[in-house]
Amino acid sequence: MNGSENLESIREINLSYLSLAQRLLRADRAAGMERLGLSTQVADVIADLSGPQLLKLAACDQLVCFFRFNDRSMLSTLAAPAVRAPHVQELLAQAA
Repeated sequence: MNGSENLESIREINLSYLSLAQRLLRADRAAGMERLGLSTQVADVIADLSGPQLLKLAACDQLVCFFRFNDRSMLSTLAAPAVRAPHVQELLAQAA
C-alpha cells in the first residue's frame, strides 16, 4: 500500500466516523457522546458540521477518531469466536 492509498483509507475512515458520529449525536446526544467517548465541546463541533466542513475535516491526513481498547483481555474477548453477549456487555461496562 503506497502513501496515496493510505491517505485515501484514512479519508474513508474519517468520513465514515464523522457521519456515524453525527447520526448518533442527532438521534440521542447523551448516548452518542457515551458511545464515542466525546466531550460536550467536541460533540457540539461534530454535530454542527455542515456537509462541506465534514468533507474537509475527513480529508485531513490523520485519523479523527481513536480506539479505546486499553485492555488486552477486553480486546481478546471481543475478538474471540462465539462470545456470549452478557459477558461482552459486562466487560464493556467495566471498561467505561
